[in-house]
Amino acid sequence: MRFKCTMGLQNTLIVMALLLSVSTVPFSGAASLKSHAFFNETGELPCHFPNTQNLSLDELVIFWQDQNKLVLYELFKGQEKPNNVHPKYIGRTSFDQDSWTLRLHNVQIKDTGSYQCFIHHRRSQGLVSIHQMSSDLIVLANFSQPEISLIANQTEKSNIINLTCSSTQGYPEPQSMYVKLNTKNSTSNYDAVMKKSQNNITELYNVSISMSFPIPPETNVTIFCVLQLEPTKILSSPPYNIDAKSPVPSPPVPDHILWIAALLVTVVIVCGMVFLTLKKRKTKQPGPSNECEIIKVEGKESKQTEKRVELQEPESSDKVQCDVNISTTASDNKSATDF
Repeated sequence: MRFKCTMGLQNTLIVMALLLSVSTVPFSGAASLKSHAFFNETGELPCHFPNTQNLSLDELVIFWQDQNKLVLYELFKGQEKPNNVHPKYIGRTSFDQDSWTLRLHNVQIKDTGSYQCFIHHRRSQGLVSIHQMSSDLIVLANFSQPEISLIANQTEKSNIINLTCSSTQGYPEPQSMYVKLNTKNSTSNYDAVMKKSQNNITELYNVSISMSFPIPPETNVTIFCVLQLEPTKILSSPPYNIDAKSPVPSPPVPDHILWIAALLVTVVIVCGMVFLTLKKRKTKQPGPSNECEIIKVEGKESKQTEKRVELQEPESSDKVQCDVNISTTASDNKSATDF
């Protein structure tokens, strides 16, 4: 029993010595490999050991540590040593012996960082470092597809539309968010200040924009909300369609108004016709005074005309009075002549 405790302590001291030696000795000049993993999924930390000597795991000591020198996994002479693993990594790793790769399960945003693997050969004279490698783990989280929500529907008297666009649970922080408006003949982009919030535990982002802009009422419009993740990578919402407004029909005229209008038109037409008829008659028939003057002139010029006037039967009271005046005038003229 005492022997086992001594061996356990010996292994711990060996690992601590290795960690101290690693932390003081710089890595060989190989560039770090970049590995991507998605939130809550599995990331890979490669070691790429060539094993040209065909060494067995019983002859090796293998372990990984993060950028804070915390041990993720240790394999000592073919046996896993969880006692030396930091609590945050216990139960989250698995070693692929064929590819010399450590898999980190249920990755979180906080797992983003640099990792190193170390392989030592156990010889009679002690442990000898034969391989080491660095890799960078980048953790991503897919944003939800952007969604468009109307703040208030457009009214018949206004062509201004108000909307909100949002996307949630993503990482890293996106570059921008904007609205794209498509019509039959044009495309317009409307930018807005992106509002963002980050969860303190998961470190995931929620983003949104709110904006107002005019839309042409005479044509169909399609609106998209676009999330710019990277310079060449975007995430777009489903299309939001707005149909062109139909022309507003004029209100129907009540039947009683139509009847009144028709009656007024009829009265105006009848009155006009009566007025024109009376005017024509008045123009064709001269007044009594004019006729009297004409007959007087004719009486003075010729006695024959006087006789003809006397023999004519009067057609109206005005004409009788006219004839009496003519006869009196003629008699006076005759008496003056005889004298």
